[in-house]
Amino acid sequence: MTQTMTDAAAATDPARDAVPAAAPGKRSRWRIAALTVGALLFLFPFYYMIVGSLQKNPDTSLGGVLPMPGNLGLDNYIEINAAVNLGRTLLNSIIFTAGVVTGTLVFGVLAGYALAQLHYRGRGTLFAAMLLLQVIPFQLFIIPLYVQIVRSYGLADSYLGMILPFAINSVAVFIFRQFFLQLPEQLFEAARIDGASELRILRSIALPLVRPALLTATMLTFIGPWNEFLWPFLVTKQADKQPLAVALANYISTVAAAADNPYGAILAGACVLAAPAVALFIAFQRHFVSAELGSGVKG
Repeated sequence: MTQTMTDAAAATDPARDAVPAAAPGKRSRWRIAALTVGALLFLFPFYYMIVGSLQKNPDTSLGGVLPMPGNLGLDNYIEINAAVNLGRTLLNSIIFTAGVVTGTLVFGVLAGYALAQLHYRGRGTLFAAMLLLQVIPFQLFIIPLYVQIVRSYGLADSYLGMILPFAINSVAVFIFRQFFLQLPEQLFEAARIDGASELRILRSIALPLVRPALLTATMLTFIGPWNEFLWPFLVTKQADKQPLAVALANYISTVAAAADNPYGAILAGACVLAAPAVALFIAFQRHFVSAELGSGVKG
């Protein structure tokens, strides 16, 4: 009887029920605080890069983190623009990157669909060979690629010469293959019964359902050619065909020593180089959510 009354009192005690409820809220506040500190540490290099690019007189001390308003201006951007022509080099980077992204998406979608949905002899062996290519560094192919593209094809100082080695990306092929494998087989079987060709199935059924894969492949591919230095540096000798990353490297090695504020000018160029990639990620990050693939199948 006494034990029963004790259990009933414990069950109706509001103070005892309130104690466990407060613990999750406290843990949540600690998580938010830790994530906030981590985000600030991650953003600090970007903040320091922007502040350094705006400083008229460089200040590498701790006081430079909070600069005086009178020491801020766009002088470094004007100087780097006069040295490397930011408009022209940015256009070169955009053309180079757009060509690589386009080739990656077109060939990646076709190859990924063939490896995922078409049944033919040697499909597994071909996929394994494609995965092995990711183990081989690109630097090992530079000499034969240079001989073939520059000497055999005569594509030096051209956008096509910069784009060709990166037009097919095995990582993008792998991403598209995995997404196509997740699509319900009933969709493709029904389309084939209706007489649709494989290209029609790919264009009308598969592509609308793998939009997250298109965005993911675009983002992953964009970062590579946008920051690529070695191959464009080897292929392009004319300044009017060099992308921004190559132009900045040439500025650092030749002109920066004679500048009034070389560090500020270099940081200004780095800000211009990083801005499109950051803007693209911010604009498309909300789209990186997989669609409900099974919604197209009834029953």
